Amino acid sequence: MAETAEQQALRDAVKSLLGAARSGDEGEPGAAVDRSAAAERDLWRRLAGGIGVAGLLIPERFGGAGASLAEVCVVQEELGAALAATPMLGSAVLGTLLLLDSGDEAACARLLPGLADGTRIAAVAWTTAAGRWDPDEVACRAAAGAEGTWIVGGEAHYVLDGAEATELVVPARAAGGIGLFAVRPDQPGVTIEPHTTMDLTRPLATIRLAGAAGTRIGGLARLAPARDLAMIALAAEQAGAAARALARTVEYARIRVQFGRPIGSFQALQHRMADMHVLVESARSLARAGAAAAQRHEPDLSLRAAAAKAYCSEAFCAVAAEMLQLHGAIAMTWEHDAHRYFKRAHGSAWLLGAPTAHIARIATAIIDD
Repeated sequence: MAETAEQQALRDAVKSLLGAARSGDEGEPGAAVDRSAAAERDLWRRLAGGIGVAGLLIPERFGGAGASLAEVCVVQEELGAALAATPMLGSAVLGTLLLLDSGDEAACARLLPGLADGTRIAAVAWTTAAGRWDPDEVACRAAAGAEGTWIVGGEAHYVLDGAEATELVVPARAAGGIGLFAVRPDQPGVTIEPHTTMDLTRPLATIRLAGAAGTRIGGLARLAPARDLAMIALAAEQAGAAARALARTVEYARIRVQFGRPIGSFQALQHRMADMHVLVESARSLARAGAAAAQRHEPDLSLRAAAAKAYCSEAFCAVAAEMLQLHGAIAMTWEHDAHRYFKRAHGSAWLLGAPTAHIARIATAIIDD
């Protein structure tokens, strides 16, 4: 599906801002560099306040743009290409989708305007140490307290942007099933432990809740729809990152000389880069098809999301590995971005469920049919 004029303008705006905000060691616009937490917060402020990316999925009545997942995926492709360390996926996609799906107008009116303008960040405290992102398996539990209050406890792992969160969105098992709870991170009983991750551009944390006060949001939580849409957004990010990894590899092959010739002139390397191109284009197509299916509310959207996540994860890992190989020794240095793409590829492959888990889900659906 071709991009609309509005989507192209959105892509250009995000790309321009990222290019102005950072430049890599080799002068590559939008490449990943080591940045302070303050610089990353400033980048997010400009993306959210200047372009409005944080509010794309949020209806206009709550201060957002009322856009679709297709626009989110446009942004995600560019953020992935730049390896930007923003709370887009965790707050503006996953957290926002869970709040909207709750149907709790009062909670949405209270929480979404701050998420839309980027002044607030939501972190979803969902998974156990196993990290399966299973809609039927949550890390926390909740019990009713006095006068309509709720007490929430548990230990959630792999929490996106947990250390930066101003709002915790906690799926927790309560009487009757899994509910959604808003928990303030600055209260007694909440401990947030940020982690030094392999992929330094993807901040994760462990959040421990010990008798923390929570506010119930809506009735029983539906975690699967929000997870599936977030998987499509992540697939778009992976496709965008893979495309940038390929572009930088091709550019390097044109200027790196070996045996008196640019290495890009060797047929064996041309074949490998052609294979990378096929992976990138097919990953991009599958991610965009998932976004289009979400717009059409296709009945098999969950399986399409699983296919996009599984394929884009494996495609990005393969392209990033080839980027390392074709750059040679320079790719292993801390100053070069190739190892960052490799780390992002393998880190994001496990996020929102491993590729093997999603492939197994697709296989089960096919067998049951």
